[in-house]
Amino acid sequence: MIIDADTIVAIATPPGKGGVGIVRVSGSQAAEIANKILGKLPASRQACFSKFIHSDGCVIDEGIALYFKSPNSFTGEDVLELQGHGGPVVLDLIVKSILQHGPRIARPGEFSQRAFLNNKLDLAQAEAIADLIDAGSEHAAIAAQKSLQGVFSAQINELVEHLTELRIYVEAAIDFPDEEVDFLSDDKVTLSLAAINKKIKQIKKQAQQGCLMREGMTVVLAGQPNVGKSSLLNCLSGKDSAIVTAVPGTTRDVLINEINIDGLPVHIVDTAGLHESDDIVEQEGMRRAWEQIENADQILLVIDDVLGVRANDHALLSSFPKSIPVTIIHNKIDLSKKQEKLIERDDISAIYLSATQEIGIDKLRQHLKNIIGFKSDTESVFTARRRHLDALESASDYVESGSNQLQVYQAGELLAEDLRQAQRALSEITGEITADELLGKIFSSFCIGK
Repeated sequence: MIIDADTIVAIATPPGKGGVGIVRVSGSQAAEIANKILGKLPASRQACFSKFIHSDGCVIDEGIALYFKSPNSFTGEDVLELQGHGGPVVLDLIVKSILQHGPRIARPGEFSQRAFLNNKLDLAQAEAIADLIDAGSEHAAIAAQKSLQGVFSAQINELVEHLTELRIYVEAAIDFPDEEVDFLSDDKVTLSLAAINKKIKQIKKQAQQGCLMREGMTVVLAGQPNVGKSSLLNCLSGKDSAIVTAVPGTTRDVLINEINIDGLPVHIVDTAGLHESDDIVEQEGMRRAWEQIENADQILLVIDDVLGVRANDHALLSSFPKSIPVTIIHNKIDLSKKQEKLIERDDISAIYLSATQEIGIDKLRQHLKNIIGFKSDTESVFTARRRHLDALESASDYVESGSNQLQVYQAGELLAEDLRQAQRALSEITGEITADELLGKIFSSFCIGK
């Protein structure tokens, strides 16, 4: 399967000047173009030094030519790569010369899209190419490479296989009731459903880690008025983004700043102080604050260490979503005369610091790095996207629904349908079942030469 019969061409190296520039051609005309541009067809998969010739006979450039015969190429089609000097004028001349022989300019991501459609890689691997290019740190690059090698896809495919085997067993029992297969009273199905859902949740946890490394983490600063949330935002961002005064309730709206920690993005969200108020402006600010809290990846509950943890702080802790981890920030230790320290626990962590004096800020940055994944085993981390998390969540919901249909209602047909839907949700990750509009959205975010 291919997108269309067109042969495509694009510059595969970044814009600007460089020592080497690459022009890539893919499609059925690649061999013909090689003969016209190089005056010969290089042996497949062997580098060949050649002159690059314009249609009028003049030499445009000279460099290395590589020809890959279908299906042994990145796209699965015939591919020609010309590696010349990296000047934009020279590369444009090469492309213009190729265009005279019939190809068209490639659309964004079209080379990778053709590789996907020709079964050279699945959709998760194709997305990992863009993630590898965009990686802002060594950890992110390693994680993207894991996905590109198929680590994520292999786990998804294993899950799909288990679901398929279970569907066969359940549907056979439905279709052949005379056989001695009573799955409604058989622990095999119940145990299999539990094992599959446990595995889905494990993979989702890994995928969440990979998603944080790729897209960044949203950290919400929450707490009572005048505890130093805005000072902490300014300290982390390195600029006076938020107004800071001694007057409680200075911040009345949401303020978002992006910072980078060793190349990984962190979105810091400053919010209005949370307390009882009759002021309609403060009430609106607090409503927006709770909106941000509900969508956070991490909550930093900032308290004034001079006053200690108060009853209102305990109330806030109990009001935060249980699924979102919380770190208590003991701010103003320059006034409380405490020592800076970081306490990391599974249930809740605490950091003692001073935002105004920039004491303990490095410990906060280290804590955020640990959350994103710098402390985790890079062997088990792969990049993932929000759509992957949504698909895993959907699959888990269908498995749980199927288990409920079996145990509560003994509805075999409904269980089989839930298993089919779970399988479909997982298959969307690798692209076995994918809507055309999703493919267009994914590959349009790639650079032209990929």
